[in-house]
Amino acid sequence: MKLLITGVSHKTAPVEVREGLAFPEATAPEALADLRARDGVEEALILSTCNRVEIAVAAADGYDPRTIVDAFLTGWKAIGLKGWEPYLYRYEGRDAIHHLFRVACSLDSMVVGEPQILGQLKAAYAAARERGALSGTLDGLLTRSFGVAKRVRSETGIGQMAVSVSYAAVELARKIFGSLSHRVVMIAGAGKMSELAARHLRRSGATEVLVTNRTHERAVEMARLFEGTAVDYTQFTATLPKADILIASSGAPHYILRKEDMQRVIAARRNRPMFLIDIAVPRNIDPAVNEIDNVFLYDIDDLQEVVNANLRERKKEADRAEALVEEEVDRTMARLKAAEVTPTIVGLQEQLEQIRTGEMDKVRRRYGPFTRQQEEALEALTRGIVNKIAHGPISELRNHAGHPDGAHVIAAFRKAFHVQD
Repeated sequence: MKLLITGVSHKTAPVEVREGLAFPEATAPEALADLRARDGVEEALILSTCNRVEIAVAAADGYDPRTIVDAFLTGWKAIGLKGWEPYLYRYEGRDAIHHLFRVACSLDSMVVGEPQILGQLKAAYAAARERGALSGTLDGLLTRSFGVAKRVRSETGIGQMAVSVSYAAVELARKIFGSLSHRVVMIAGAGKMSELAARHLRRSGATEVLVTNRTHERAVEMARLFEGTAVDYTQFTATLPKADILIASSGAPHYILRKEDMQRVIAARRNRPMFLIDIAVPRNIDPAVNEIDNVFLYDIDDLQEVVNANLRERKKEADRAEALVEEEVDRTMARLKAAEVTPTIVGLQEQLEQIRTGEMDKVRRRYGPFTRQQEEALEALTRGIVNKIAHGPISELRNHAGHPDGAHVIAAFRKAFHVQD
């Protein structure tokens, strides 16, 4: 069996190439069926996301998986071999296993540690299993990759630190309030980043979202997304005391919240803490607001500093994760080597045992019967000779298993010793 992973990712190809090689959900099942049906293909999987397209195949001995995959891509994609070859990466054998484990663990992702790729890989696996494209070694390797990803998540902090501005806001809010349960969020403005931050806050326990915008219809539209309440823009500061967290992303060219406004708001809240996230450029909130007790103001640069610090920490955790992946690849290779040569070793041992017992029967007919002590001595002598003869060939088999020429060595060995398939 030969294992090959062929693909492109955000690291090797621009978006137009990735789009050209992508397999849309509507055509993916037909493409997978075509790939699996090709001569020599024993197992197959297609992973197609916005950041990567990968084709994994397990090919029978005697077939070239590169030729199979190239023919498949040429048949399915309008782009010719010369057009996409410079962007492709190809991994075989151990390198393919190493790459698969890194992808599952999000070590090859645009944002290292993000969890989406594992879900996408599991979905691709389920689709391939459902269509009978996985049933052996590749199936086992994919299943193992999920276990490796789980180990990396549990033994490192690779996915624990916020590495997006919107989620960094949630992390800071937790530090201020402890729990976000029953907290009220107000959004001033209708920017995409404020929407993302509000989504994260809502998922983290915030129970109510208030939305205000200069265009009231847009406020109503965004409020509907969060099952929240639209607030008339003229009532912004009057309603603000109800909010524990304010996300400001208005396109206004001036401050929409000044220090004197915030002093009235915090007084109305009886000095209960308030968290202000100003992600607008130019800024929406007067920086002097931060001088007020129990008011915590962070702008886009503050949040970016949090993100950068977390990225540095995540890089350290990623180094630990890489070491775990290497360890798991070594274990997997050892298991595959044993599985590859075990039938041949067992066949050789059975063959030698048949020869030994046959020769023992001849000796008994010619010189027997033997005493029990003589029988035990002959058994020990002949078994010892057979084991010493077998030791060298078996060691060589194990050494070559998993190597590029391993299949040829095993085939030659079976032929030389008349070991049947």
